[in-house]
Amino acid sequence: MAVKLRLTRMGRRHRPFFRINAVDSRTPRDGRIIEKLGHYDPLEKDVTKQIVLIRERVEFWLGQGAVPSDTVSEILLRNGIKHKYAEEKAARMAKACKLAHAKGKLFTKTERVLAEKKKAAEEAAAAAAAAEAKAAEAKPEAPAAS
Repeated sequence: MAVKLRLTRMGRRHRPFFRINAVDSRTPRDGRIIEKLGHYDPLEKDVTKQIVLIRERVEFWLGQGAVPSDTVSEILLRNGIKHKYAEEKAARMAKACKLAHAKGKLFTKTERVLAEKKKAAEEAAAAAAAAEAKAAEAKPEAPAAS
């Protein structure tokens, strides 16, 4: 049986609350669970109460080969629980980024936003230079007084 560490959505409409569970990979999101490992409340103001984990059981399931979902993986890393799947994902992302840069493409959203801002600044500078040149041409030289 392949075990995953996954979130189960609970709470009412517009007030989400998630449980972190060990589940069989074939079950649906809110289906039958094997064990409750903690909970995550994204609306909680107090950061210490936002994520509650049973650390020993999480480490046990990771040791047994359970694969965390991407969101659970980020939650675990925020709480200082390192696991091989996060390292593998980081290695894949670094490799993909390197390949994209080798092809001259932008990989992340941040890179794209910075490129757009740089392009807009260059266009504004070019427009300002063109306006100065046009103003200098339009301004006739004053005749010399004799």
